[in-house]
Amino acid sequence: ADSGLLEGPLRVPRFALVELQTLADSTDDARRARGRRGLDLLTTLASSTNSVLVIESDFPEVPTVDAKLVKLALASRGVLVTVDFNLTKVARVEGATVLNVNEAAEALRPVLLPGDGLHIAITKEGKEAGQGVGYLGDGTMVVVADAATVVGNDVDAEVTSVLQTSAG
Repeated sequence: ADSGLLEGPLRVPRFALVELQTLADSTDDARRARGRRGLDLLTTLASSTNSVLVIESDFPEVPTVDAKLVKLALASRGVLVTVDFNLTKVARVEGATVLNVNEAAEALRPVLLPGDGLHIAITKEGKEAGQGVGYLGDGTMVVVADAATVVGNDVDAEVTSVLQTSAG
């Protein structure tokens, strides 16, 4: 939203807000952390120049929040913005327009090809003997051979292979 890629206010249905609150109140640590993170993000968005509108649309006959979100996107001809991989797939099958933030980030990551050089800080040892690990500015992990002895230093490296996944 802060990048200006989204037009107008962010519309959040009350049922989604209730779901976040339920998650934030969970006894399960991981669910509670996800719920609190979602509420924190909405609070930040609401207090910035990007407005957040809580809308009262609901579909009581629809049992799950994900299905309600898809139905709302279709009914309002809106765009469903999510980071949920499975929700993205289901919504697209049902004909909704979806912006998956993770897919957008992946499309914008710099492409490194074998033979490219890079300068990178080695922050820790890798899983295999002798490996060092560093991270690109976008968070992409880089494994550097024979760099375990230079943890804490910057090195020049050459890309020998690339393994791109949806996680980075």
